[in-house]
Amino acid sequence: MTLTPTTAGANASPPPENSGEKEAERLPVHRLVSGATGRYIARIQVQYLADRPHAVSELARLRRGAGRRAHEVEDLWGIEGMDDLANLLAGRGEFSRSEDAEEALFLACTLWALHQQSGREQGMHQRNHHLGGAVRTLIRFQGAAGEDEEDSPLRKRLVRVGTAESLDSVAVRLREIVLLLRGAKVPLDYARLSGQLYRWQHRPDRAGVQREWGREFHLAAATAGKKGRPAADGEAIDRTLAADEEYGGYAAGE
Repeated sequence: MTLTPTTAGANASPPPENSGEKEAERLPVHRLVSGATGRYIARIQVQYLADRPHAVSELARLRRGAGRRAHEVEDLWGIEGMDDLANLLAGRGEFSRSEDAEEALFLACTLWALHQQSGREQGMHQRNHHLGGAVRTLIRFQGAAGEDEEDSPLRKRLVRVGTAESLDSVAVRLREIVLLLRGAKVPLDYARLSGQLYRWQHRPDRAGVQREWGREFHLAAATAGKKGRPAADGEAIDRTLAADEEYGGYAAGE
């Protein structure tokens, strides 16, 4: 029997109420941080590239917070991404480490604003462009191909991020890298970075994040090697480290 729209509607099971909220409750917090960061940046980035005044103003505000702590800049209290994150973490209690989540989102968003400054050719937040791979791309962009990339000063900058002992130090060292990425127009996945920064703040998880940054750097070389030629911009990024679920399912422009 062919179901009419009325019959289909009568027999279809309605989606459970608050299904999105229940799904969020089951996700690990670092994925909620990644998702909130990705959705917020994606929305502003699309508008900024279209030269919308609101987005241009928002970027200028965010840049003022680059390298600072989340609640040190009163002008940035209550930014949309932070409000989204607060809603996602509601009811999670102290185990969510909400302050760490806020710091991670804030740092990632303000660094993106610095990275995107005055650039409207492309968005500097792009999925799958991991920190380690982006640094390797930058090394090749600066003409280090054929030299020992393992001894590059840029690689040492990445190592310094991993070996930092405070979030303030991480912020300063990431800011240095982001400024170099901006000059070379090499994008970065700020959603993934925010989730890593959340985990980095928890001492037992820190070594895992450090290993991820190292793997991203080394697997970028392996990815380029399979092609049998030096990687062009973006091609040195290892794609296998970024499954959709890592980002909470956001899409660019949502």
